Amino acid sequence: MAEPALLYDKRDGIAYITFNRPQVRNALNPEAFCRLVDAWQDYAADDALRVAIVTGAGDRAFTAGADLGTFIPLLTGARQPEDEWDYRVLQDSRISDVAILRGFPLYKPIIAAINGFCLGAGTELIQATDLRIAATHATFALTEVQRGFMPAGGSTVRLPRQVPYCKAMEILLLGEPVGAQEAYRMGLVNEVVPPEQVLPRAEELARRIAANGPVAVRKIKETVLCALSVSFEEGFRIERENAQFVLTTEDAKEGPRAFMEKRPPRYVGR
Repeated sequence: MAEPALLYDKRDGIAYITFNRPQVRNALNPEAFCRLVDAWQDYAADDALRVAIVTGAGDRAFTAGADLGTFIPLLTGARQPEDEWDYRVLQDSRISDVAILRGFPLYKPIIAAINGFCLGAGTELIQATDLRIAATHATFALTEVQRGFMPAGGSTVRLPRQVPYCKAMEILLLGEPVGAQEAYRMGLVNEVVPPEQVLPRAEELARRIAANGPVAVRKIKETVLCALSVSFEEGFRIERENAQFVLTTEDAKEGPRAFMEKRPPRYVGR
């Protein structure tokens, strides 16, 4: 029996999401898209999970993006559905959006451990993550324009807000690859590390986030995302409302108490 196209595991408050088709650079077929949707929904709903890490199996690729032999032909009608995953993609128009976290509010933090090729939908997905650790050999590209279609996972909206406008347009209009160091210089990733350190570094950051107050973590991300496209006044209103909510939680009492008692805090997420 073939292994799942995407693996989902939970350990010590961390959700691990792994694209699992290394033989094709972890290209996302219909099964991978569907399983990714299920993983995000479970992560969002499980209060025991504090942070997620998304990565790719093997040492060559994070993901090469949507599979041009299975997923894209299915959407264009060039290929007829063959299994349950194909039918689910065709029957649920939200699969692609939720998989790439477009229009699916997820206020828990996500770390991308980018261990190689990160193309198409991969580059679109990492724009929905919060921290990004790239291997020295990682490559980024939105190649859709070279194939005759446009990025449809949020990049035309997200990318110009995350990197300088002219660099965003270079990536979008040329479809040419960008190396890890250039991605770091433009601010697309947080760090570039040797390949063998990508996942350990992501796990180190995940554990540090998981040790913080979970309500505060979620409300910080919610505030940032909700305030991105509003006026300063509205943004301050959102910030004030969320900060006041956090102050009402048990965790807001536990944090200062633990500090005064010189012990690690015991956060409960409420």
